[in-house]
Amino acid sequence: MKNRLRVLRAEREWSQAELADRAGVSRQAINAIETGKYDPSLPLAFKLSRLFELPIEEIFFPDENGKNE
Repeated sequence: MKNRLRVLRAEREWSQAELADRAGVSRQAINAIETGKYDPSLPLAFKLSRLFELPIEEIFFPDENGKNE
C-alpha cells in the first residue's frame, strides 16, 4: 500500500515524533508506514484520517504494481 503520510506531515511541519504522539504510536511505526514497510491497522488508519482531516482514500491507496490490493 502506498501513502501520502510524509507529504501531509511535512505540510503541517510535524516531525515523525509529533505525528506519532498525536496518533498514539511510536516514531518507528510512523517511519515504517511512510516507507511502506508496514501497513497501518484499520483503527490507526482512521485515527490518521481524523488527524489530517482527510478521507482514508486520500492518504492511503493501492500499490500500482498490484501489491497489497
